[in-house]
Amino acid sequence: MSSTTIDPVEEMQTHLKAARAIAATVDAADREYTDDERTQLTELLGKASDAKNRAAKAKGDAAIKAAIVDLGDGIGLNEKSGERRTPAGLIVPGGRKSIGQHYVGSPEYKAMLDSVPGGQFTKQHRVQANPVGFERLVAPKRGEKALVTGASDTSGGAFVRGDDLGLQVGTEPFQRPLTLRDLVTSGTTTSDSIEYVRVTSITNNAAPVAEATTSAAPTQSATTGPLVNAAGGGYKPESGLAVARVTTPVRTIAHWIPVTKRALADAAQMVTLIDGFLEYGLEEELEDQMIAGDGTGENFEGLGNVSGVQAQAYTTDLLTTTRMAKTKVRTTGRSVPNAYVINPADLETIDLIREDGATGAFMFGGPAAAGGATTLWGLPVVESEAVAAGTAYVGDFTKAVLWDRQQSTITTTDSHADFFVRNLVAILAEMRAAFGVLQPSAFVEIDLTLL
Repeated sequence: MSSTTIDPVEEMQTHLKAARAIAATVDAADREYTDDERTQLTELLGKASDAKNRAAKAKGDAAIKAAIVDLGDGIGLNEKSGERRTPAGLIVPGGRKSIGQHYVGSPEYKAMLDSVPGGQFTKQHRVQANPVGFERLVAPKRGEKALVTGASDTSGGAFVRGDDLGLQVGTEPFQRPLTLRDLVTSGTTTSDSIEYVRVTSITNNAAPVAEATTSAAPTQSATTGPLVNAAGGGYKPESGLAVARVTTPVRTIAHWIPVTKRALADAAQMVTLIDGFLEYGLEEELEDQMIAGDGTGENFEGLGNVSGVQAQAYTTDLLTTTRMAKTKVRTTGRSVPNAYVINPADLETIDLIREDGATGAFMFGGPAAAGGATTLWGLPVVESEAVAAGTAYVGDFTKAVLWDRQQSTITTTDSHADFFVRNLVAILAEMRAAFGVLQPSAFVEIDLTLL
């Protein structure tokens, strides 16, 4: 049977399957493509492209896109590295899917859509999806809370595009970068509370010791008197490490948004809402808790409220003050600082410092030097609104630990209030985590308030 008598979509699928089989063989062997394999792939993909063009005339672009998505995504994917090989043998770094993309691609989301004809919810349909769990897959973002409807151009309808790409601009202009999580040590737990040892003080008496010249035992001047070491006994000095057992509970951070059933069926819109608002909201609150949590109620015990954190008073100017704080981490905390965490307003003040008052050159290079990684006294600077203006922190943030108990999950249901009779659905995002500071003296709280 000639290729012209075969359904063009089926023909395209056949060629793509053959190409994928070659790519899978190469990936399984963890090697590069041979010349013959490159030739075969080029020929197969060329035939698939030709079949696609013929199918477009017969069945339209919608069927083609669906077939390509079903078959083309797996071509050349290296499961070990996440890289993607092109037919020419080039390697393209694989991008991690966002949490929203994982959600709309999950079996739970697909099963929810498959439960209704055409994947479109109407007023008589119930919505109840199982929770979908994720690792931390998304760079956090910020959005805004409002009822999302698929009908209005000022609400969810604005997300819909003919090619199903969703919102193009995104909500990034309204978001702040979250990087504090990247500084601390990441851990996991399967319990509802964490017990750990907190170092409260360190005494280092290490010193050179002469070889013993006598085997005499220590003597005691009186029954209750202290032991006196014999001269020349070669005794080693004793150092001290004071610790305390600390218990911190696992806390839940959660929020939800309402959407209409019509909006729920739009996968591209769900990706935007989950990535751009729900997941980002969790991460933003998590950062606030790690810094400013007061330890009461359901709040974390944040760095700013941990007993034993050192303090640096304002001295002379901002640069002098921040440098003296760094020294305290080394000399008193016996630690190596790895970052400053500063409120954006205070960092702006530092960036605008000039050499000779208001008319001198900028100390940190001025506007032309902006755009690279910000550093202060050789350490990276993390801007965080979780830190109150007029305050900053410097320290060894590896000595603070964030334990993940339940990483971000997404749950969808219409079983909330009167949502069932209003064709509304609640999308809930939540996570569970605990935070602890292992050595408070490894951190310094800096007062940046001008005297």
